[in-house]
Amino acid sequence: MTRTHPTPTFDMAETGAAPLGNLPEWDLSDLYTGEDAPEIKRDIDWLEGECASFAADYEGKLADLDAAGLLTCVQRNEKINQIAGRIMSFAGLRYYQLTTDAGRAKFMSDCQEKITNFTTPLVFFTLELNRLSDDHLTALFDANADLARYQPVFRRIRAMQPYQLSDELEKFLHDLGVVGDAWERLFDETIAGLTFTVDDEELNIEGTLNLLTEQDRAKREAAAHELARVFSDNIKTFARVHNTQAKEKEIIDRWRDMPTAQTGRHLSNDVEPEVVEALREAVVAAYPKLSHRYYELKRKWLGLDKMQVWDRNAPLPMEDTRIVDWASAEQTVMEAYTAFDPRMGEIAAPFFSKGWIDAAVKPGKAPGAFAHPTVTDVHPYVMLNYLGKPRDVMTLAHELGHGVHQVLAAGQGEMLSSTPLTLAETASVFGEMLTFRKMLDKATDATQRKVLLAGKVEDMINTVVRQIAFYDFECKLHAARRGGELTPDDINALWMSVQAESLGPAFEFMDGYETFWAYIPHFVHSPFYVYAYAFGDGLVNALYSVYAEGKDGFEDLYFDMLKAGGSMHHSELLKPFGLDASDPAFWDKGLSMISGFIDELEAMEG
Repeated sequence: MTRTHPTPTFDMAETGAAPLGNLPEWDLSDLYTGEDAPEIKRDIDWLEGECASFAADYEGKLADLDAAGLLTCVQRNEKINQIAGRIMSFAGLRYYQLTTDAGRAKFMSDCQEKITNFTTPLVFFTLELNRLSDDHLTALFDANADLARYQPVFRRIRAMQPYQLSDELEKFLHDLGVVGDAWERLFDETIAGLTFTVDDEELNIEGTLNLLTEQDRAKREAAAHELARVFSDNIKTFARVHNTQAKEKEIIDRWRDMPTAQTGRHLSNDVEPEVVEALREAVVAAYPKLSHRYYELKRKWLGLDKMQVWDRNAPLPMEDTRIVDWASAEQTVMEAYTAFDPRMGEIAAPFFSKGWIDAAVKPGKAPGAFAHPTVTDVHPYVMLNYLGKPRDVMTLAHELGHGVHQVLAAGQGEMLSSTPLTLAETASVFGEMLTFRKMLDKATDATQRKVLLAGKVEDMINTVVRQIAFYDFECKLHAARRGGELTPDDINALWMSVQAESLGPAFEFMDGYETFWAYIPHFVHSPFYVYAYAFGDGLVNALYSVYAEGKDGFEDLYFDMLKAGGSMHHSELLKPFGLDASDPAFWDKGLSMISGFIDELEAMEG
């Protein structure tokens, strides 16, 4: 199951005196009514039969198909993906609602194993496609416009051509995938099962991380030390998961003759390595004018000689600690979306009214937040851990942006709707920006404006600076693992090597902070995923600048971009806006928006 953007959100279901109101829960019946639903058995049986028929009809024969025959083949493959995706979406979403439930875990695992077994004979499809000549495919596309629509899918499949193994080895690796999934589940279940005790209260990881955003500094410090203690107690397990996952990746990459550990991610993101490197270099070069400068301001606001890690996400002394109830959060986000374009509000509305959001923090529920697109003939589902913090409102705006994007892209069909990670963050970050601007417009005084600006700068630093530091950590981790097994201390040292550089001289680092790599899910689920956040934030900042400058027809161009899903390359999608991600000035444009907000905060001090 694809998790799109597990952004950390924090705390328990009710905070302070104000209740959050009625928090929505998922209604998964649009997928299936339950794990015993006859439709699940029907679909699994259909999948088993159709996979066998597909292999019998097409294996060894793709080169002989005419354009109409190849179109039928592609559409049958698409239908298989759709039915398998529907089953796994249902199984996965139920599991994430209660990861500690053995029955749900078994159901998901059993579904995954069956689907892996059924689809292993289909591995030939991409392998044979990659053996067709460019001229042969071009002739087929020219002959059939419906087939030509799938050209972007073929292009992405064929990007793997140089790294393709023998048919037998590809089938072996496909079968072996469930073993890698088991290590991911070990990580998820370990994280979900951790308990932390702060001030005699037992909390899960969400509740404990949330304390790092409390006004009370002593409580933040206690939470940080407790996180360090529990991570340290479990560090061997986390180190084993990372060692095994990195080694498995190294073996596969070596057999595929991939030039770097990052190559596979760049290929799946449909982005050139030099574009990612331009982004990385621009962000690292901007650390001093972004994070270093902002945290120096925050250090002064907090009245500290040195900031500690538990001060990084601390609220400002003048910050209103009010709880935002669910109805207010919904109203804020819907107002912002509708003000941009009523069509956006119309697409977002059913998420709130039809059980497409699961918002409450519950024991055993997966941490974080995500929007899962399911399949194109159903609709996305959004998961939150909503606790009423202003940042939780931003997380709602973010994940709802993903949902709107996924609804719009669904018209492309199963194989073309999925957006590469580099563009997958566009609508989510844009939705956040719209919501932030709406809240800023409503600010009644300078203090409110300062708190909002500071909160936005912190979110952007967490999205851009922190994620590029994460990316550098992963690059170092995978490079080091190629030299042999890494001890927990080895991994700790790699983590600390990127922290001081990215956060800057305002910080001191407590003993135990070196273990804080342990709980980041992206490192395990999606190696090198994290740069997509920075890519998305920089892209949206540049895009928002075009919107703010009043470009004619921006809204229609924006909707067209979201509707395109994965059918176009980022260079084609950005061209109508006059933007080019391969130009270093593009990234500077995005980063200068963050820098401009910090300028405004510094001016307030004067």
